[in-house]
Amino acid sequence: MFGFDKMFDFNCDGRLDIFERAAQFRFMDEMMKSGESDSFDDDDEQDIFAEAGLDYDELEFMDPEERREVLEKAGLDPDEFDF
Repeated sequence: MFGFDKMFDFNCDGRLDIFERAAQFRFMDEMMKSGESDSFDDDDEQDIFAEAGLDYDELEFMDPEERREVLEKAGLDPDEFDF
């Protein structure tokens, strides 16, 4: 048994049963997902745009020059956002 497996051996029998393996898999899956999240995600951007009176979807479909101009007029730095 590996050291990491011991953490999920809830009944301390030295083997991982199906429930313990499922718990281990779930834990690893959640750890991998948390590594993928970004501290500045689309929801935060949508809130910032809404506060400035802009629509995220409209900005997304604008050409880059037009979007830059609209963001600057709203007092936002266009270089801070990825579309």
